Amino acid sequence: MKTIKGPALFLAQFAGDEAPFNSWDRITKWAADCGYVGVQVPSWDARLIDLDKAAESKDYCDEFRGVAEANGVQVTELSTHLQGQLVAVHPAYDAAFDGFADASVRDNPKARQEWAVDQVKKALTASKNLGITAHATFSGALAWPFVYPWPQRPAGLVETAFDELARRWVPILDHAEDCGVNVCYEIHPGEDLHDGVTYEMFLERTGNHARAMMLYDPSHYVLQCLDYLDNIDIYAERIGMFHVKDAEFNPTGRQGVYSGYQPWVDRAGRFRSLGDGQVDFRAVFSKMAANDFDGWAVVEWECALKHPEDGAREGAAFVRDHIIRVTPHAFDDFAAGGTDEAANRAMLGIGG
Repeated sequence: MKTIKGPALFLAQFAGDEAPFNSWDRITKWAADCGYVGVQVPSWDARLIDLDKAAESKDYCDEFRGVAEANGVQVTELSTHLQGQLVAVHPAYDAAFDGFADASVRDNPKARQEWAVDQVKKALTASKNLGITAHATFSGALAWPFVYPWPQRPAGLVETAFDELARRWVPILDHAEDCGVNVCYEIHPGEDLHDGVTYEMFLERTGNHARAMMLYDPSHYVLQCLDYLDNIDIYAERIGMFHVKDAEFNPTGRQGVYSGYQPWVDRAGRFRSLGDGQVDFRAVFSKMAANDFDGWAVVEWECALKHPEDGAREGAAFVRDHIIRVTPHAFDDFAAGGTDEAANRAMLGIGG
């Protein structure tokens, strides 16, 4: 068995224009002060990283990594959640997602999609330059507007959407193979890859691509009423990344999974800071250890109630307390009999 690394922190929810969140040097010092030993980096945030330089220059990456390490943290992964979202966008969401793109490609879905593909490929190259082997992203979505089967979906609609989604991602996955980096799709509502079934539909269409991995985040499964523990056993060989995020689902006579268009604080299902929700993290960390996950436990703070800085500091301690340092030997080794094949056969009565 292997011991999970951590705690690490996804910086996307913390980067800002005020110190200490407005520069790479300051935010890594702050993360270390909170108790983290790793950080996951949003590649779209120019306050933290120059993605073009990271893709072009090993020297830049060495310096980038060196600043973090001097401040007490490692770079665990890069993320292209926003750019990955733009690899596949249904026209219904063009306006909503246009703000994720560079200004030069807005109001131009074709150019935006080409830009997004280039961004993800650059992040994979940058990951190689940084010496890291896993990358976080979203799949994007073409079929999501049709997630509920009313009106009745025309035959072949979903299949065509997933065929196209795979067609767009396979060249990126092939580039990931060249870079030696796994693409870990966060399984997330709003994406075509939002549960195990949809992930399998996509994986089949990529030819079971070795680099098409999963980012496991139990909070998204709680809000879908999906068995988040069974999911670990089912997809153990495909889970390449782990977001440690809590959630709660408290349906009432007025609202359930869809939550009636309410804001996060008033939803039946909402994200919470670690330890304040319903995820059984002792069981989660136990299953991750039993299944030999040796990646990073990365806190993604999202909470409708608690201040982010409090959630960050509490999250570091929470993860540290839950990481299981796996045993190097069986607990009953002291009673081993030291037998051999001949003795085994004798014990079974099949000797001679």
